[in-house]
Amino acid sequence: MQIGPMARRTAHRVALLALLLTCALPCFTPSPHAREGALPGRLDDRAFWQLVNDLSEPGGFFRSDNLVSNETAFQQVIPALQTQLGSGGAYVGVGPDQNFTYIVALQPRIAFIVDIRRQNMVLHLLYKAVIEQSSDRAEFLSRLFSRKRPSGLNAATSADALLTAYATAPPDPKLYERNLQAATKRLMKQHRFALTRDDLRSLDYVYRAFLNAGPEIRYSFPRGFGWDRFPSYRELMTTTDGGGVPRSYLATEANYQTLRNLQQRNLIVPVVGDFAGPKALRAVGTFLRQHDVNVSAFYTSNVEQYLFRGEDWQQFYANVGSMPLDARSLFIRSYFNRFGYFSYGQAPAGPRSLTLLSPIPDLLAAVAAGRVQGYDDVIALSR
Repeated sequence: MQIGPMARRTAHRVALLALLLTCALPCFTPSPHAREGALPGRLDDRAFWQLVNDLSEPGGFFRSDNLVSNETAFQQVIPALQTQLGSGGAYVGVGPDQNFTYIVALQPRIAFIVDIRRQNMVLHLLYKAVIEQSSDRAEFLSRLFSRKRPSGLNAATSADALLTAYATAPPDPKLYERNLQAATKRLMKQHRFALTRDDLRSLDYVYRAFLNAGPEIRYSFPRGFGWDRFPSYRELMTTTDGGGVPRSYLATEANYQTLRNLQQRNLIVPVVGDFAGPKALRAVGTFLRQHDVNVSAFYTSNVEQYLFRGEDWQQFYANVGSMPLDARSLFIRSYFNRFGYFSYGQAPAGPRSLTLLSPIPDLLAAVAAGRVQGYDDVIALSR
């Protein structure tokens, strides 16, 4: 019997996925505890920059800047994450600074932020410079938004009061120029990171967006489409976990200092990479395996939704399967409603998104068994 072209392509895809997962799944470590002793407590500047470069792929395209998150429910899984994972291990994430809130909550040994846009890497280097230069939250916001520090702010000031104070403070273009020079000097002179001319233009572009919008900066599409639909930075920093507990990295001074300490030790590493690419995720996995650290949490936002528009999802899960995992390793994913309803369970829309968890080994096993054929299958395996 002759096999048609479509059947041959399908058979080839199945065989390829089986091969990839066969290579990947033996990397799963059933031990409930990651072995972390070999990882240094601090990376020197040279090692950090070498990781950024050696692990990265060429930059790719995404349709929006994503300077801040568009997710409002991302804190709601933090109590479950802390219960299931505790601290330690490695954190892998994507996108802008919502990762900081998860990192502060989980206190991993090391964190990698992997994003297809080189601009996201530059944004995280900007955050690194500003955070390292800022001794407290009030100084951080002054530098981030280039607004003079209002009087009366101290370690006990709530995040809401901090953001309210800066929302009424006028932008200061002269302060911005000094801050930009200081951030550039810290990255290139003190740390000796070799930023390109394009990187420096990108640094000015993203930093100027924070100057112009202040605490009302939002996720936006090109030309500002749908600007008011998305939460502001101020809202994202002052929301809670659904139980009334504020957990953002600016919620308390202790949270901010935890983040600052990790930045000062070069343990939050931005990487340019496609989730379905040939290098970045696998290179992160190789580094972690060499240092006996397993991935505890992998925050995907809603990237998987885009991967399922083609066949890239197969390569993505093969890449994840190549990373060192254990029985506790979890995906954290965002699921956005569709025209007022979530397709999974048909729950009426409240927030624009849900944040869901799923054990990584269970999902990889479902993929290998052929039980995942679409994004809805992934969501059905999440809770």
